[in-house]
Amino acid sequence: MINKTLPIILILSCQMLVNQIGHAQTKSNAAGSTEGVPISNCPSILNQNVLRLQDEKPQNLCQYSGKVVLVVNTASFCGFTPQYKGLEALYEKYKNEGLVVLGFPSNDFAQEPENNQQIADFCENTFGVKFPMFTKTAVKGESASKLFKELATVTKTTPKWNFYKYLISRDGQKIKSFGSMTGPQDKSFVKEVELSLNDKYQK
Repeated sequence: MINKTLPIILILSCQMLVNQIGHAQTKSNAAGSTEGVPISNCPSILNQNVLRLQDEKPQNLCQYSGKVVLVVNTASFCGFTPQYKGLEALYEKYKNEGLVVLGFPSNDFAQEPENNQQIADFCENTFGVKFPMFTKTAVKGESASKLFKELATVTKTTPKWNFYKYLISRDGQKIKSFGSMTGPQDKSFVKEVELSLNDKYQK
């Protein structure tokens, strides 16, 4: 006699197995990736945990893996502060081609006394900044963040002032530094950005 309940039991068992596998994959993705980018495929220079400026929520920079990354230490009360406008324009122009600008406010040069929320409001309201910004960060010396220590190690130079710039290639293997006097709209600098964007490396 054929057991008519057997197919139903098999179907239910298969569905439970699929659900368990899906749950395990979700847990694995949450632990080992950021916004769909596996940390195992992330350049080491970007495998950094930071806090978003607006709400201080944890972020991992691996989410920008495969992009050309421009890291800038910023300040609200500096002669170079108007570079925010140029950085935002650069980001807006090239973001669809793979550029991301990452801003790290710093008081290392005594020109960023505000708290994180005040900085966020200033950047958005004064310069319309939309590129990712992170909480106040030490960028030089022993107290420098892990990211800036690694940038200094690779390029052999630390930020000399606010709005120092590090341009990281798509694969994270090539990093160039630019001084504060090099504005985001300078032709030579824009050319470097375009060269990095045109690199044949694919994520």
